[in-house]
Amino acid sequence: MNLIVNFGLFHLGWLACVIGAASNMSLLGSSIAILLIAVHLYRVANFRAELYLIVAALVIGLIWESLLLTQNWLAYAGSSIGSNLAPYWLVIMWALFATTINISMAWIKGRWLLAVVMGAVFGPMAFIAGEKLGAVEFLDSTRALIALSFGWAILMPLILWISDRINRSDHAEGKTQ
Repeated sequence: MNLIVNFGLFHLGWLACVIGAASNMSLLGSSIAILLIAVHLYRVANFRAELYLIVAALVIGLIWESLLLTQNWLAYAGSSIGSNLAPYWLVIMWALFATTINISMAWIKGRWLLAVVMGAVFGPMAFIAGEKLGAVEFLDSTRALIALSFGWAILMPLILWISDRINRSDHAEGKTQ
């Protein structure tokens, strides 16, 4: 899949989820993102490795976003008051993000310091954009942005590392079969 197409489809899905959540239509936005994930899985050469990466990102996203909710530093559109679980539309965005790792973001693999810096900068920027579109509200902006920056500084290289491990494992299994 062309890296520009991959990058563009990710942003289309991101916008669908964010605008859908902000407009009380998170099911529609999430459905669009799921469709884009399905198209990605259909088009990739290594379906199994991509699926494992997507599932890993879903789990990481659910845990991370739910942890942020418990701190009361931010609130997501569509979250139930008092709920400590991240909304489904946000977790689906993590799956959508995973679709970029082996294609449009493959160039960053192995560049760990750059991955840390990019995570620390661009992770919070995505949330700021999400806030401007109405999908997230910063209840404690300073703490939320610091947590997002530190969190993404760790999560970005972690997801790249997981991708590398999955790809190596899947490649090794393919050689032995």
